[in-house]
Amino acid sequence: MAARRKPPAAPRSGTRGPLSKEQIDRYSRHLLLPEVGLAGQRKLLDAKVLLVGAGGLGAPAALYLAAAGVGTLGIVDFDVVDRSNLQRQVLYSEADVGRPKVEVAAGRLEGLNPDVTVVQHPVHLERENARDILGRYDLVLDGTDNFATRYLVNDAAVLLGRPNVQASIYRFEGQASVFDARRGPCYRCLFPEPPPAELVPNCATAGVLGVLPGLLGTIQATEAIKLILGIGEPLIGRLLLIDALSLRSRELSLEKNPECVLCGPNATQKDLIDYPAFCGETADSEPAEVPEITPEELAPLLAGSKPPFLLDVREQGEWEIVHLDRARLIPGRELAARVREIPDGREVVVYCKLGGRSAAATRLLLDLGRRRVRSLKGGITAWAERVDPSMPTY
Repeated sequence: MAARRKPPAAPRSGTRGPLSKEQIDRYSRHLLLPEVGLAGQRKLLDAKVLLVGAGGLGAPAALYLAAAGVGTLGIVDFDVVDRSNLQRQVLYSEADVGRPKVEVAAGRLEGLNPDVTVVQHPVHLERENARDILGRYDLVLDGTDNFATRYLVNDAAVLLGRPNVQASIYRFEGQASVFDARRGPCYRCLFPEPPPAELVPNCATAGVLGVLPGLLGTIQATEAIKLILGIGEPLIGRLLLIDALSLRSRELSLEKNPECVLCGPNATQKDLIDYPAFCGETADSEPAEVPEITPEELAPLLAGSKPPFLLDVREQGEWEIVHLDRARLIPGRELAARVREIPDGREVVVYCKLGGRSAAATRLLLDLGRRRVRSLKGGITAWAERVDPSMPTY
């Protein structure tokens, strides 16, 4: 963990003294609100909020929390800025590509408001460090995109007694809620068990409207500020659903589950668990053990007189962005029903973006009796990096 500490223009006052002239100028529109005022602004300056993820949701949430004067912002993210992030992750610019997200975010947020201290956590959040990291903050904003980390954040928040402001997005739809087991349900009350890993889509393969995470991330920031100030009606026991295409929203009422293994009266889970195993996750970049071929091995075969049959198991939108010449597109979810389209007796090389989906498709074909089938190791991304650098990636 590293901390970036830039001396503020004036000492952060919080409950330790009056606001400076510069702070009164900065927060004047807050001070005019009876629900905030001087006492509320001091609460914001004294607050410590953790953002898990500095991506599509975390970026706008962080900007508004920093602008509002939340005094300490912790950011957990191990990733670097990728060009594909720039369509929605508004903390970053073209010049930041390749730099650690937490480092870029810290500089941007502290430049936005010198009252704010950003604590960098450039690590994977895991059960070994989650209690320690979350325990340093008053509340957590979960902006992650996988079920294993969502369950981890929820469970750590429940065990530590911290509110968890959670949101998720998919294509044109988003949802948000506040899970606080002391006052309402937790995430496990709504989803006792994760869906099968093979049915879980993500933005990297399904896409997302760029402005949607901005909308949901701003809702998360709003809920965090309400919790800090103790005003309004937080989304505790309520799930807000938003459809950006129709710009309609609806709300579901959530009840605490008396059978919840974590926060119910007869809870059986007393500690953090193995979350990747619980969610049955196999990362797209960590394919199952199947016969593989590297891009360097495939390239001369494609140039030979008897090239293998190339099978692309991605989605149509991914195919339209980039694909290998002479490949056949059969999305993985359609493969079992369309297996007759794959020539029998000819070697088949299956590829996807990174190798996970092609490994699953290769396993399916082997189980169906095909024998000369291999998965392209690293997917089309590895091909672009190591064989054809002119090919776009996404």
